[in-house]
Amino acid sequence: MTKKPIPNLGIGIGLRDQHYDDIVRLEPAIDWFEIISENYMLEGGRQLEMLNWIVERYPVIQHGVSLSIGSPAPLDFDYLDKLKALTRKTKTKWLSDHLCWGHQPGAYYHDLLPLPYTREVINYVSERARIVQDYLEVPFALENLSSYVAFKQDEMAEWDFYSEVVEKADIYMMLDVNNIYVSSRNHGFDPKTYYQNIPMERVIQIHLAGHLDQGTYVLDTHDHPVRDEVWDLYAEVYPLTGGVSTLLEWDANFLSFEDTWKEALKAKQFQQGIHEKHSLSTCSTSSSLSGPL
Repeated sequence: MTKKPIPNLGIGIGLRDQHYDDIVRLEPAIDWFEIISENYMLEGGRQLEMLNWIVERYPVIQHGVSLSIGSPAPLDFDYLDKLKALTRKTKTKWLSDHLCWGHQPGAYYHDLLPLPYTREVINYVSERARIVQDYLEVPFALENLSSYVAFKQDEMAEWDFYSEVVEKADIYMMLDVNNIYVSSRNHGFDPKTYYQNIPMERVIQIHLAGHLDQGTYVLDTHDHPVRDEVWDLYAEVYPLTGGVSTLLEWDANFLSFEDTWKEALKAKQFQQGIHEKHSLSTCSTSSSLSGPL
């Protein structure tokens, strides 16, 4: 696949049916929407009508939940055909799914299950991811999971596993900053270690979401505002990407569309703060270089 520059679409939110009426009524000045691909792989109905309305007015990016790239089952090319047909409708600039498994022949678990971090799994998953990207003819990214357990047979850290999969497959990263934080709390690592050891040039999109802090563990729930510690982590990660599209996920205990969009717009405030900090640093350096000898 010939690589093209990946655009920074700005700040977006997930398209949810709870917000359809408000979006049509307000026609908000939102940068872009992300859809769950499987919700729109249909032949008709309200959801497709809404999608048609959206794609005429906004950029749309697809995010999947059932590819199950690490599953032992063969790749489902009937599913990939439907996914590819949807990319033609949405004109998505890229699409993503999760670095996980969730089904095997005859059984679907409807969960995003973690993979063992081994060389064997890297080789298996990366070849399947390469095939998916080539088949869909659209840049393809894998998202890091929030995790709660580890495998005894792990041979490396998650960030090394993630990095090697995308490098070997020659695909991209859809980096969930909240998931980095959640996993860091659950497994006891420094989130800085995670983002300092992945190929940031492969990141084409960032996810932000809320979580539930239970003290001894953290749950990735997508039903709370983004916590301050995750915003702080975003402020560290975002400039290292060179500036990529950022999305707020909210999937339960829904707010109004207006309040959801206000929550997403906090990302612009952090981005502005990053730019101002960089400008002040540049001015300070320039001033010191041009001062008296």
